[in-house]
Amino acid sequence: MSHSAQFPIPALPASIFKAYDIRGIVDDTLTPDVVRAVGVGLGTLAREKGVKAIAVGRDGRLSGPSLSHALQEGIIAAGVDAIDVGCVPTPVTYFAGFQLETYSCVSVTGSHNPPDYNGLKMVIAGDTLAGDAIQALKQRIEAGELHWADQPGTMRTADVKADYLDRIVGDVKLARPMTIAVDCGNGVAGELAPELFRRMGCKVIPMYCEIDGTFPNHHPDPSKPENLKDLIAELKKSDAEIGLAFDGDGDRLGVVTKDGEVIFPDRQMMLFAQDVLSRCPGASIIFDVKCSRLLGEAIRKAGGQPLMWKTGHALIKAKLKETGAPLAGEMSGHVFFKERWFGFDDGLYTGARLLEILSRAPNANPVLKNLPNSQSTPELNIAMKEGEPHALMAELAVSPDFPGARDVITIDGLRVEYDDGFGLARPSNTTPVVVLRFEADTPEALTRIQSEFRRVLHKARPGLALPF
Repeated sequence: MSHSAQFPIPALPASIFKAYDIRGIVDDTLTPDVVRAVGVGLGTLAREKGVKAIAVGRDGRLSGPSLSHALQEGIIAAGVDAIDVGCVPTPVTYFAGFQLETYSCVSVTGSHNPPDYNGLKMVIAGDTLAGDAIQALKQRIEAGELHWADQPGTMRTADVKADYLDRIVGDVKLARPMTIAVDCGNGVAGELAPELFRRMGCKVIPMYCEIDGTFPNHHPDPSKPENLKDLIAELKKSDAEIGLAFDGDGDRLGVVTKDGEVIFPDRQMMLFAQDVLSRCPGASIIFDVKCSRLLGEAIRKAGGQPLMWKTGHALIKAKLKETGAPLAGEMSGHVFFKERWFGFDDGLYTGARLLEILSRAPNANPVLKNLPNSQSTPELNIAMKEGEPHALMAELAVSPDFPGARDVITIDGLRVEYDDGFGLARPSNTTPVVVLRFEADTPEALTRIQSEFRRVLHKARPGLALPF
């Protein structure tokens, strides 16, 4: 780029500036010009915080190279260096921020969205941009409050993959060799995940580990049981004792037992909490409002302090930072280890820590099967118009009418706790829906809690179509 070159700033679609990241449809709302403008905004913000360079990684989507390049052009225009760390899982981009000592990075990723999407997950000076910070970035770009450097930054590349693997393999140790099936869903974890587990001493049965941004086999979202069908079939016919699945950008993990039971993240967290608390007695363990109430009980039993918080990877990360907790996790599959690791969400590292715990038992299956469990519904959604979910939930939170409830928690929507279960209704931060989840000790209790919610929702919005 020539001396102090400025480029025109396009109109920024409001729809792409989400609660935890920037995300849109490629060449429609998310174009190279828009991403370039965001690059200048991020470069300007970085300068203000004394940051000299930003690491940029991307997932395996077809639009990744051009958007990553545009982002880097924007960053250097603000006089900050851009370090391209290539096509790597999002957690490896986060790792690059620490390894290269910039503490600033952007992952160009569409995460688990369809192939025509892409987006940016952003960390500047150690803070994950979310909520107001993302809106402030948009306002800054629109107001033209940008630094155009007389001397642009430089673009260079760095490969941190070997350092990343070495760091995990040097610290996380298996008590015995294990045979595992690994489904990467053609996402970006396909290259590193099998290598990591082999180096840890596993025999790996790889599935869909070719990185392919069209996701030809199944959607890379392990939180949806339908995407785990192939992995379950592989476990039935092979000698693998556990199945691990990763999402499109490798920051979330799905776990399946030998006999095909999905171990959801709130139950995985029981194992992790127990393990971490054995070395950090009395510590706080953070989890989001969607998690089972059995998790809080398991944390207490293991001698820790359960701390419930709002859903959203960026919000959980901020809470982790604020409290100094050694571990956090959320129902969507983002798990954050601060003990022995850096505190960012990392599906590969979470998988490594899980195998470390399971390898101490002669067989993984009983350990996973014996984790406390209860009757629960999957995530249910009420579709509404843009802005309506938040308005409805704010209205209900004013004077929640749930007689017989033990506790009503309003940190994120409404979570109503009973002696024998809970119900949750919260507005999604990513799509215009109210998200519902119910859990109880018995089917009867589940039905009773659902009918309480039905009564309250219909009172506020008569005729609202409910999915339960």
